Formats: sequence, C-alpha cells, structure tokens
Amino acid sequence: MLEVGILKNFDGGTYKAGVQLAGSLTTYFDNLNVARNIASAEMVTGRHVILAIPEGNPRDAVVIAVFTV
Repeated sequence: MLEVGILKNFDGGTYKAGVQLAGSLTTYFDNLNVARNIASAEMVTGRHVILAIPEGNPRDAVVIAVFTV
C-alpha cells in the first residue's frame, strides 16, 4: 500500500523520519526507514513524502520518495 504523508522530522545519521499521514491529524509514524537513494538535503520538514507500507504493516513502512506540492 502507498500513502502520502508530510515530513515532520528527519535524522540524517540514522536515516529515520517522522511522518504524519496527509489529511490526518492523528496518524503519525516515528522512526520510519528512509530509502538511501534520497539525498538527505531533500528531506526538509514540511515536504510531502510517499510511504510504502507492506501488507498494511506500519512497522515495515519506508519513505520511498519526497516531493513538493
């Protein structure tokens, strides 16, 4: 499953991010893995991201893209 979210924080050392699902005030994911092919300079708070959530399991979710609307 793919979901769109808003980047809330990013740690370039661990390549982990905090993401809030777009359109939701309550759904927030911490410590998500970020694909290493995304440059850390692109991971700016407030940008939109695409999450891949295998089998709907948020523990395995990963940020696979970042973009600006």
